[in-house]
Parts: sequence; C-alpha cells; structure tokens
Amino acid sequence: MSSPSSSNYVPALRFRWLTPYYDAVVGATTRERAFKQALIAQARIAAGHQVLDLASGTGTLAIWIKQEHKSANVTGVDGDPAILAIAADKAQRAHVAVQFDHGLSYDLPYPAASFDRVVSSLFFHHLTWENKQRTAQELFRVLKPGAELHVADWGRPTNALMRGLFLFVQLLDGFKNTRDNVSGRLIELFEHAGFGEVSQQQTFDTIFGTVTLYRAVKHS
Repeated sequence: MSSPSSSNYVPALRFRWLTPYYDAVVGATTRERAFKQALIAQARIAAGHQVLDLASGTGTLAIWIKQEHKSANVTGVDGDPAILAIAADKAQRAHVAVQFDHGLSYDLPYPAASFDRVVSSLFFHHLTWENKQRTAQELFRVLKPGAELHVADWGRPTNALMRGLFLFVQLLDGFKNTRDNVSGRLIELFEHAGFGEVSQQQTFDTIFGTVTLYRAVKHS
C-alpha cells in the first residue's frame, strides 16, 4: 500500500472510476460472503477484543465483524481516503460503530500491542515482497502477545484450472507482486516476521483463482 498522494498509488480495482463498483465486482467474483464469514469464524473473536481490519476497503468485513460481535471494538484502516468515505457511509447505514482510519500497511498509526486480532482480505497480493515483509513486521508490532493474525488472499491454486483463471488477476494487479501469493510464500512471510503456528486453513475456488485463509499467532 503506497501513499495515496504518490503517483504509483493503486486504488481498489486499479482504476478510480471502478471504485464505486468494487463491492459488486468482489461479491460476484470471489465468493466473498463464504470466505469472509469463514475468516470471521476462524478468528474466534471474543467479547472486548480489539480488532483491526487491515486494508479495510469499503468496510464489508469490518461491518460484518461488528454485526456478529457487537461487544468487540472494530477498527478499519486503509490508505485510500475515497474508499474510507464509502466504508464510513456503509457503517452508518448499517447502524454499526466501526472506526475507520487512514494509514499505510507498513506504517500503522497505532501503538505497539494494540490489538487482539488483525484480519485482512485480498490485500497482500497488491504489495511487493519488500512491502509484504514491512507490513508483516508492522502487524507483529501492533498485535498483543498471544494475539492472532487472520488473512484471506489469493493463494497457491488448487488445480490447473484455478492457475489459469488467476492469470486475469495477475494481468490486473501485476505479475511480480502476485507471484508470491500463487507460489504459496505467505506462510514463509509470516514466519519470518516472527509469527508462530503459521498455517493454511480453508481454500475457496473462485472464477479468478483460489482464495486461501491463513492463521498466525504472536507468541511474544
């Protein structure tokens, strides 16, 4: 995630004019409800938990978490002010209290050990390997000891068809940064950042490839 003021910042779906259609596109192509509800269940959010949705986009995941876990404190952070405005409006219309902050994934505006859970959906594949590493280290910093990271993103394809379909995502988002996902390197990424118990959980085949869920724990 780069600075929104920089010339190389890439908004949701790559082009600004597509931002208003983000929810419709993601919902129609990624089995969004299935994999996000699975991610929420996997996170095992408890009463009073401080939850961060990294790269929260239009706020769908953060809103669903708050609706399901009303006593949790849910925060979304994203680098795009335009999409944060959409998220805040959605939360207001859903009558849920979610805080949305502007910030970069590798320079989060939170003190160390602030969160019990960090969740993230379809974000890491946008980053270069260097920025993936910086982001993973930053997530380790803001999580409390014993806290957990739960990520849903494009992963290693489950079969040849899924690999072929993923070429569309690579054409849209870039071959260099998506190569880490398709080769299954996110487990390595989180382990090198200091996380333990890093594991792949469920997978979901979609019309654009395989969405994979990951779990990691900060032990210290």
